[in-house]
Amino acid sequence: MTANTIGFALLVMGLFLLVGKLIRVSVPLFQSLFLPSSILGGFAALLLGPQVLGNLLAPLTGSDSFWATGLFTETITDVWAALPGLMINVIFASLFIGKKTPSLKMIWNYGGPQLSFGWMVGWGQYVVGLLIALLILTPIFDIPPMAGALIEIGFEGGHGTAAGMQSTFEQLGFPEAYDLAVGLATVGILSGVIIGIILINVAARKRQTALDMDEKAFSDIQKLGIREFENREAAGKMTLRSESIEPLSFHVAMISIAILIGYGLQQGLIGLEAITWGAWTDTYIMTYIPLFPLAMIGGIILQLFLDRYDRFNLVDRQMVMRVQGLSLDILIMTAIATISLAVIGAYFVPFLLLAIGGIAWNVLAFQIFAKKMIPTYWFERAIGDFGQSMGITATGLLLMRIVDPNVETPALEAFGYKQLIYEPFLGGGLVTALSVPVIYSLGPVPFFIFSLVMAVIGWAVGIFYFGKQRTESG
Repeated sequence: MTANTIGFALLVMGLFLLVGKLIRVSVPLFQSLFLPSSILGGFAALLLGPQVLGNLLAPLTGSDSFWATGLFTETITDVWAALPGLMINVIFASLFIGKKTPSLKMIWNYGGPQLSFGWMVGWGQYVVGLLIALLILTPIFDIPPMAGALIEIGFEGGHGTAAGMQSTFEQLGFPEAYDLAVGLATVGILSGVIIGIILINVAARKRQTALDMDEKAFSDIQKLGIREFENREAAGKMTLRSESIEPLSFHVAMISIAILIGYGLQQGLIGLEAITWGAWTDTYIMTYIPLFPLAMIGGIILQLFLDRYDRFNLVDRQMVMRVQGLSLDILIMTAIATISLAVIGAYFVPFLLLAIGGIAWNVLAFQIFAKKMIPTYWFERAIGDFGQSMGITATGLLLMRIVDPNVETPALEAFGYKQLIYEPFLGGGLVTALSVPVIYSLGPVPFFIFSLVMAVIGWAVGIFYFGKQRTESG
């Protein structure tokens, strides 16, 4: 594999991101579902690659022909397969860079109700997943019990977290878990948008929303994924002069530093474990922890440093988000394009059980507990958490945008505050990264009990503390 072949693989990847956008613009159904172009482009590449088109043409053209791998060479798919695991580090390192950290009191007052609800749902996904694994997957299908963590990894974490966990799955002898997690992430986003829109329409008819629903919250041009000319915003601010350093280059450098800090933490933890509890108990967990949650901690450390010493405010949050957004598009497109359909087919029933179990838990938790745990504007606020629990954070933001297009409720602000405490742990944080190694090392039952206790704590805080604060406006 040479630099030229890697570069060509990236060019083809860019082409299919554009193909995804053209599909989105051309198909009204995909516009109504607000499907990201990266997902559509990934599916297009999957269909035209070796697993679908290649398998169809190989019997006709011969296994040695160009068409045996579809439109792509094996090198292209090899490059694409490596990208998700790299891009997730960029995404998580960027989460808190350029953000001013609010006080814990403000986070608790605004985001506390959604934090308690999200906490219950996130830990509940482990409870449901481990129950399915312990009762069905392991005894009947002989699947490792760590499969019980795949609902939270795929749904809450999304494609990025699944990609970040790939090396961990391989080290623990269950490489198929990566493809299952990517498949669950795709199902999560699709079902999150579809079910979310259904819940919104039902709530509007039953007048469960505090605001009158605007059926034209999204114009036709917005459904195409295009910003109106008069509403276009700058992608970022030029905080430095280009003759000194290109501002984009500076922000990429800041993200690189955060990742390097995370790498240093990772190696330090591995070394510490090797000479302390690992050597004493012959149990090693740190070697299985992926880099991305530690890269996030690296970003937090870097931001704390910038808060104190960056008197010129050189880091622009919008610019950081553009780098993060590019990385997410690359990650989703390449992860879907290289997912193993053979693995999904071989594990179809277990995959289906995990998907149904995760969806059922999320919907039931929303329908039964959200109103009792969130005191005001419960639907506008909880629908964002529902979207995140089914897919990526963007799904939650999309659903909140539909029910509250003019940001008239505290839903968006509270959701943002909740993320500051939630994301370092669940949805791709430390708990997500540790879950599989802990289940592998200590067994599924201790982690199941711990997850159940955590879910009950989230439920109790929401019901008996925040739920008591309900006012007529809720």
